[in-house]
Amino acid sequence: MRAETLTQEAPLRQHKKKVNIAKRRQYAAAYALSMPFMVMFALMIAVPLFYAGYLSFFKKQLIGGVSFVGMDNYVRALTDPSFLGGVGRMALFLVIQVPIMLGLSLLFALILDSGMLRLQRFIRLGVFLPYAIPSVIATLMWGYLYGKDFGPFAQLAKALGLPAPDFLAGGNVLFSIMNIVTWGFVGYNMIVMYAALRSIPAELYEAARVDGASEWRLAWSIKIPAIRGALLLTTIFSVIGSFQLFNEPNLLRVIAPAAIGQDYTPNMYAFQLSFVNQDSNYAAAIAFLLGIVIMAVSYVVQLTANRKERAS
Repeated sequence: MRAETLTQEAPLRQHKKKVNIAKRRQYAAAYALSMPFMVMFALMIAVPLFYAGYLSFFKKQLIGGVSFVGMDNYVRALTDPSFLGGVGRMALFLVIQVPIMLGLSLLFALILDSGMLRLQRFIRLGVFLPYAIPSVIATLMWGYLYGKDFGPFAQLAKALGLPAPDFLAGGNVLFSIMNIVTWGFVGYNMIVMYAALRSIPAELYEAARVDGASEWRLAWSIKIPAIRGALLLTTIFSVIGSFQLFNEPNLLRVIAPAAIGQDYTPNMYAFQLSFVNQDSNYAAAIAFLLGIVIMAVSYVVQLTANRKERAS
């Protein structure tokens, strides 16, 4: 009886052994395929991040060289008007620009998804095309358009006998930058939302239309609630992009130095500290605090969205 049982269990053990070998091979293949990414992530992100954190706890002095100062750089940053002013400016940028940009993106996505337009592919490509233009090129182009002495808007105003608008004046330059960023990223966010809309089952629309729902009702009651994930994703990406703003104000500073200072945004300030003032330790602390601000705002956005979803 014992021998008979062992004979029956032998094939089962062999099968389990083969399954375990197959799993090990799958795990080995998965690790091998993911290893290039992990190596690049470690070299390009993790190691520089830890090194920047290490630098932020030190200070370079003319007398005494580099010394450990603990949290002094962070305390200095929290009382630095240049850093706080840049963060506040970007917070204002976020509150005004992001809702406008995402609102336009959602509007274009809903219009394209409704199927009421002709030449949809051409229109979709036209809205997305500005995103394909590098931000440096886009800023140079808009800088020319904004020019008070040579720009087409100024030339048109002079032809009409009107004073030339100064888009790069101190009180206008932030809104001019908002326009550049909105022009460049509406198409990207539209594509994300449009792809989410196309994944909604058509049966929902058919059932709603049978009940007499209009296109507006479909959009408000079915489409927008169904793409909350895409809306949250684009919002978080926009929060990150707002606080990391660099190219646009840095390039416009050449033609509007009176309106855009070296500390106009936190990223510009950190760049100035590190590569011009040679104060990489304090710049590292500024960068870490900026990352904390971004994480905090992103968390609040996600928490608010989750609460609204549970409430509904």
